[in-house]
Amino acid sequence: MNLVVLMGRLTKDPTIKYSTGENQTCVARFTLAVDRRYKREGEQNADFISCVAFGKTGEFAEKYASKGKKFVISGRIQTGSYEKDGQTIYTTDVVVTDMEFAQSKRTESEGAADSAGKPDDGFEIVLDEESLPFNGG
Repeated sequence: MNLVVLMGRLTKDPTIKYSTGENQTCVARFTLAVDRRYKREGEQNADFISCVAFGKTGEFAEKYASKGKKFVISGRIQTGSYEKDGQTIYTTDVVVTDMEFAQSKRTESEGAADSAGKPDDGFEIVLDEESLPFNGG
């Protein structure tokens, strides 16, 4: 099974191209910086993964992805090669089939803490404990 799931930040805005012909398809290329869980002294802290998204997923990347934004992607690894100046160049890309935000807009812009310093989990307290019917009060 060839399945990849990654979470990281875009290193720069995606490069967008559209295929030519009758049925134009969006092709978005970007690099995802993925933090390493364990770091050895002297090694880099992240891996930089080349990704390509086609069609609707590419259009999503075109519309919403930009440098520094955090995403979770899933897809498959695809290897290939091509000739350049008599040299064979080998490539490895993640072909993205699904791309989701890994960070809310508020987290990006405001730091995800309200005025009391509590994290904003997206939920709002509607009832207090005394008003619950099973509280015994």
